[in-house]
Amino acid sequence: MLILAIAILAVSAPSAFAQRSLSDVLSFLLTNRSIPTDDFARDEQAAAATRDAISRFLLLELTRLPVSSSAGGFTYRLNPRLGTVERSSDSFGPFFTERALTAGARHGSFGLNYQIARFTSIDGRSLRDGTLVATASKFRDQSQPFDVETLSLRARANMATFVANYGVLDHLDVGVAVPFVTLSISGERTDTYRGRPFPQATASASASGLGDIAIRAKYHLVRNRAGGVAVGAEVRTPTGRSEDLLGAGTAALTSLVIGSFERGAVAWDMNLGYTTGGLSDELDYRGALTVVGAPRLTWVAELAGRRVNGLGTLTDTVSPHPTIPGVDTIRLTSLPHAAEQAAAIAGFKWNPATTWLVSFYVVRALATAGLNAQWVPTVSVDYSLGR
Repeated sequence: MLILAIAILAVSAPSAFAQRSLSDVLSFLLTNRSIPTDDFARDEQAAAATRDAISRFLLLELTRLPVSSSAGGFTYRLNPRLGTVERSSDSFGPFFTERALTAGARHGSFGLNYQIARFTSIDGRSLRDGTLVATASKFRDQSQPFDVETLSLRARANMATFVANYGVLDHLDVGVAVPFVTLSISGERTDTYRGRPFPQATASASASGLGDIAIRAKYHLVRNRAGGVAVGAEVRTPTGRSEDLLGAGTAALTSLVIGSFERGAVAWDMNLGYTTGGLSDELDYRGALTVVGAPRLTWVAELAGRRVNGLGTLTDTVSPHPTIPGVDTIRLTSLPHAAEQAAAIAGFKWNPATTWLVSFYVVRALATAGLNAQWVPTVSVDYSLGR
């Protein structure tokens, strides 16, 4: 009888192609279950916690995805001995890590970045191969569940970001980053009873629009040749629709300390920042090594990390079945937890003509916490207004 009931559910497996928001799709897939636990309140709580965790992971990636550093690739300073303006550095600078150099008074730049992220895992669990267990039941004397419901999710984000920077003073830059995001989610939920799979639900949705705009400022405190020490600040405004996971819904402020050192063709840059507001508080740290390979080419390698408070982590909770002796119910849920995330970035910046810059780089996740894409390729074009 149980197999017949599951088969009937499979034939009438609902779809959610007309759901109003991406949050609705996640709720639908996580709550459309058939395993009878007789504890609906606990089921709902676990499903809601998992949905909220996945939503936070997505929002964190989209709202905190770094955009190109504020200063353009071309930086200038006044030579007091000659009374002329000259390039501050032969390097075009890092991608995400800020360098202490500023663009120079009345020098500006603007550009466009395009990134593609296909998320493949969450907290080290695969999203795509159908092994993400949502609910299961197993006998205590057996290692494998006899009834298990699994999720398969595909999440993709395309982000085009317009960036602009302007040197108000020789030591002061202001800038803005305006992201436009397209996010799509689709998935299936499958119930496998004693080795026989039965589809339960399918759902998909997509959303496009403005993300959270970043407004930035940087002041060069101590100048030492092409290096020195600077401080910066960034405000992320809640301009993206949070119900469609395009924005955090609340503003965030990041304070930043920047250190740079350059000798010959090699430069090192280091950042330490702290973010308050938004989804959660976090500590950010970044480091970059740039090498001038030719007069028009700079090679870049970076490491970026962050510690996010209260991000949460997915976990399996096990509790006795309320009505069937000797059977345990397994639920996927989320618990509050501080998470460490890290990524490596590598690529190049090329100056094809005048003050145009073309950049290409890839981002590779180094940790399993949160939502991760194996590779995030990015291409950008920048133009500096100056000499």
